[in-house]
Amino acid sequence: MIKILSTLGPGSLNKETVQTLAKKGVNLFRINLSHTALEDVEDILSKIQSWTNVPVCLDSEGAQVRNGFMESGSVVYKTGDLVFIHPEAIVGDRQNISFTPDSVFSQLNEGDEIRVDFDSAAFRITGKETNQLIATVLQGGEVGSNKGAVVSKPLKLDPITPKDKAAFEIGLSMDIKNFALSFTHCAEDVRRVREIIGEKTLISKIESIQGVLNLKEILPLVDQILIDRGDLSREIPIEKIPFIQRSIIAYARMYETPVYVATNLLESMINHGTPTRAEANDVASTLLMGASGLVLAAETAIGQYPVESVEMITAIIKQFEQWTPDTSFQDLIKS
Repeated sequence: MIKILSTLGPGSLNKETVQTLAKKGVNLFRINLSHTALEDVEDILSKIQSWTNVPVCLDSEGAQVRNGFMESGSVVYKTGDLVFIHPEAIVGDRQNISFTPDSVFSQLNEGDEIRVDFDSAAFRITGKETNQLIATVLQGGEVGSNKGAVVSKPLKLDPITPKDKAAFEIGLSMDIKNFALSFTHCAEDVRRVREIIGEKTLISKIESIQGVLNLKEILPLVDQILIDRGDLSREIPIEKIPFIQRSIIAYARMYETPVYVATNLLESMINHGTPTRAEANDVASTLLMGASGLVLAAETAIGQYPVESVEMITAIIKQFEQWTPDTSFQDLIKS
């Protein structure tokens, strides 16, 4: 059975939508802690549990670098500008920016580069002072609040943040049975999370080069994995992502580990009622590769058509389940 994981957010976190998504076939609802305040976790879980019996998955922030909140929601940087990077959280503007977690600042040095928000902007560190770093904008662009960033060298980051740990403990107290570890790099990351959640269902998200290279040691320790194609494409050229996806799925199937695939499945349906033909083909191809589940993220979290997105995924899954290499054109058209 192909499972559908649907992310809840401002576009769907209400009783009517959640109950409709459940009826349309969602098997697991996801709460993204990267975009959820810790003080809201208990209330959100309580509401979802009162609206539906579909289980919930708490998805950690994990070992990820993000910028802070930005003035007016986003800031446009121009190539060549000087920007000051601060060790403490600030509201970013044209001259200032900060990154989380706090340990990032002390690990940055002259010559390091930071790419923010899927290459919207890039900075190079050109100077280091006690209370700030000086950076030059290598590539101008618009940077929104709380966006993922990639540094040009490996950083030492805790696999699970204090916020993640507190949220997971809230989840455990509320009988949540599914947890996801973002940016799983190695087996030790998994062990750290197991110390908190025990034998509850753990989904390891493979979204970094380290995670891909250490897949063999990760798979035996987790219940499922999730390929996040978006974050992978921050570190791996996009033309390689389809083949990385194929290889990960094939490798996981050798270990009989179920695989979810996420990011850009039906991206156009954030703003439109139907997907592109390329998106429909991508979803079908992902199923033909052997994926066990599909993840809707922005489509259902912030999109205008969360229900229609799930209906489209369900329709493609239905066609996949009916199709065989011997299915005639007539049967395909009739079905």
